[in-house]
Amino acid sequence: MITIKNLNKTFAGAVVLNDISTEFENGKTNLIIGQSGSGKTVLLKCILGLFGIDSGEIFFDKKSFQKMNIKQRSVIRQEIGMVFQGSALFDSMTVEENIMFPMQMLTQKGFEEMQVRANQVIERVNLVNANKKLPSELSGGMQKRVAIARAIVMNPKYLFCDEPNSGLDPKTSTIIDNLIQEITEEYEITTIINTHDMNSVMEIGEKVLFLENGNKGWEGSNKEVFNTDNQTVSNFIYSSNLFKKVRKVYRNENDN
Repeated sequence: MITIKNLNKTFAGAVVLNDISTEFENGKTNLIIGQSGSGKTVLLKCILGLFGIDSGEIFFDKKSFQKMNIKQRSVIRQEIGMVFQGSALFDSMTVEENIMFPMQMLTQKGFEEMQVRANQVIERVNLVNANKKLPSELSGGMQKRVAIARAIVMNPKYLFCDEPNSGLDPKTSTIIDNLIQEITEEYEITTIINTHDMNSVMEIGEKVLFLENGNKGWEGSNKEVFNTDNQTVSNFIYSSNLFKKVRKVYRNENDN
């Protein structure tokens, strides 16, 4: 679980995050949404410790990150898995080598032990027989699977995904969404996803945090968003005619 209390962040005097308080539960897919410039990426980087905060606190399982020493923060960082927007795979490394990389950097495991673990996660993300392939030989969806496998190879407590569906077709995006949700539930991970994809909100948004100009505009589940009276978040999520029709059908079914 990750808890944020009264978080504030400014850049050159400009308020980017204003008094943000929320909670991201473990075993659930927690989504951060909002328009460009709303503060989503800054919030994600603050939680990751890449940006310092002006005031407030961030708790990892009730432990204040701001009160930790360097060694304690290092332990937390080793418990974090990250799926980057562009997958961020090493072009010259095979699938297996990409996935083994975090273990080589952060553990004292022997090569055979690392290889066994790499193969376990390769199988988990349904990439069997892709071990020796280079990223250039994979589709965008397969590359994203490799990125997910690398992110979970160290059995993280916390998983961060920055626009995991960027550049993917709708069908592949849904597959990746479902894979992230399955892994989150299976390993009881606290997963936080920064996304613009409203399909993801509808499919896996067990917790949705909507940011508006650096403020917490709304929070709830993908079920609750169908009935929200918050016009700003409603207009943002239901900006397309398709989603407006989906909401209308949902409301009609639940009224009957």
